[in-house]
Amino acid sequence: MEFRQLRYFLAVAEHLHFTVAAERLGIAQPPLSQQIIKLEREIGTKLFIRHPRRVELTEAGTIFKDRAQRVLEDANDALEHVKMAARGESGQLTIGFAGSTVFHPTVARLLRSFRESYPGVKIRTEESNSAALLGKMADAQVDCAMIRLPLDCGDLTVTPLVQEKMIAVLPNGHAMGRRRSIDLRQLAGDPFILYPRAINPELYDAIISACRAAGFSPKIEMESPQISSGVNMVAAGFGVAIIPESLGQFRSEGVTYQNLGNKDLGTAIALITRPRDKSVTVKHFTELVRQFYRR
Repeated sequence: MEFRQLRYFLAVAEHLHFTVAAERLGIAQPPLSQQIIKLEREIGTKLFIRHPRRVELTEAGTIFKDRAQRVLEDANDALEHVKMAARGESGQLTIGFAGSTVFHPTVARLLRSFRESYPGVKIRTEESNSAALLGKMADAQVDCAMIRLPLDCGDLTVTPLVQEKMIAVLPNGHAMGRRRSIDLRQLAGDPFILYPRAINPELYDAIISACRAAGFSPKIEMESPQISSGVNMVAAGFGVAIIPESLGQFRSEGVTYQNLGNKDLGTAIALITRPRDKSVTVKHFTELVRQFYRR
């Protein structure tokens, strides 16, 4: 049984006339009649009662009409879904996020734009740290990931999204708290709060190197579980912290945010993808990241 035969049958069932059905289908009447006869033989029963100037459906034909319509609708629906998937307009995209990246407003705008452009794609998110996301990419647990640079991403493809500076978080009452901008050397006597180096070794080392370039080695008083949690620890009085600027948009009681004069200390948010990934959905998301980076 062929889909063509089902379409032919439904045309005759709608018009109840072979000649009219053939005209609507754009074929000659004899081939149409032959296909209907062939279909009836395959099924093993008559689908039409033939009269000199018209036909009518048999009881079996009436039942078959309903089923044939469903089959063709399901087939067309399946075909459209396949085409949408091939165009990257449906399916699922699993995105990993380093915890601190979700606070940047550009990331939120990026996701909103992607959802508006591809509403048929279901987005699944997974939050972790930058280093752990490299492993999740290797194990194919995520399709792509937003991470913080600097970070050694190996052979993964890195597509930058946004650059941002690092700022200082100071407890209320700190001697430098009223200044608009400070230098790292002015924090040489303060205890520092840093996240574990394993979360992002390169960014951790960049902070340590910037302190040493400023003439001191920072005294690490405590480690925060994530980059973003350092703010609360500063508010609790454990020391000072250096964080990405976007985290400063969330006001917290007990702290002040100061710009740093150390221009060489910065970070970036970037998308990492597998270099030979053939997913059209990942390709669309990557292209959108490139567009946002060019703005």
